[in-house]
Amino acid sequence: MTARAAVLRRPRTLEVTELRLPEVGEDDGLLRIEACGLCGTDHEQFTGHLRAPFGFVPGHEIVGVIEAAGETALARWGVRIGDRVAVEVFMSCGACAPCRQGTYRRCERHGLTDMYGFIDVGKPPGLWGGYATHLYLAPDALVLPVPDALDPVVGTLFNPVGAGLRWAVEVPGTAPGDVVAVLGPGIRGLAGCAAAKAVGASFVAVTGLGPRDANRLELAGSFGADLAIDVSEGDPVQAVISATGGLADVVVDVTAKSPAAPGQALRLVRPGGTVVLAGTRGAGVGAVGFNPDLIVFKEVRVLGALGVDAAAYRSAFDLLESGRYPFADLPRTTAGFEGIEVLLETMAGETDGAPPVHAVFVPDGVRATSDRE
Repeated sequence: MTARAAVLRRPRTLEVTELRLPEVGEDDGLLRIEACGLCGTDHEQFTGHLRAPFGFVPGHEIVGVIEAAGETALARWGVRIGDRVAVEVFMSCGACAPCRQGTYRRCERHGLTDMYGFIDVGKPPGLWGGYATHLYLAPDALVLPVPDALDPVVGTLFNPVGAGLRWAVEVPGTAPGDVVAVLGPGIRGLAGCAAAKAVGASFVAVTGLGPRDANRLELAGSFGADLAIDVSEGDPVQAVISATGGLADVVVDVTAKSPAAPGQALRLVRPGGTVVLAGTRGAGVGAVGFNPDLIVFKEVRVLGALGVDAAAYRSAFDLLESGRYPFADLPRTTAGFEGIEVLLETMAGETDGAPPVHAVFVPDGVRATSDRE
């Protein structure tokens, strides 16, 4: 038996192919994919901004049903055949020092080499990404049960919402009464707004850039933002000062390929405040207007944030299930194997259409239960 998978062998070309389904042993499993959310990493891989010297099946925000697994694997994961689960991006050996300390994204066996959605398709069995009908669950894979109330398409938000929770609250230590500025109004930015407001932030601002972000900025108020700023029309620093009387206690940059954002973050943060850099510029892209002296003069704490962990994912599921914020009602577009390339081009800003707020790959033949244009 075989699975269908879209393999990215070179930029801008996804080849839909058949890959043999592996035989499952006692310590591994097989997931039938129902949905895979798409983010900035996906379109950066597709356009070649994030390159690999090998072909691979992209996709890392994966939700599906356990189709087969060994008893040892099921016991370790705490699930049963037929359960709907989310797959974590990182793998964990469970034995090295980082894994024992809970920072398994730094696992000495796997680290950044074995991230779902970015593994050589030549490594058996090849089913290492979400643009497929099936995913191989390796012995060191990590899965989380998806609440019954969430359909699989909405369930893919576990990753970006978890990122918003970790990056905007856990990493900077956001506290009640804080003024928070979030740079970037994508899913992770909106989730960051919601997370900051949920822990008691007194004021939350979010920035975006031009028509591409207009609809996202319009949505921001529903996700806890008190102020939405189009930086193409005004200075975000002055906007925050006018609204609050001062600068932000916490600034979280979740932008992608935005060279001006780090400099804006340093200007937006108050002396003694915290800046979290979770967005990436891409290889060779500098930071326009970045003045490192401000870190010294303001005594700013600057922190990098990579990925999410199980605690944040569980909190994300709690937030999604609560219905406190309208994540289920986000404007979203789903696509199967035939439409995924156009969807990725739109996300990359290479078509006339505005990018969807939430984009999801749904394998052909699987019904998309949440598809809102």
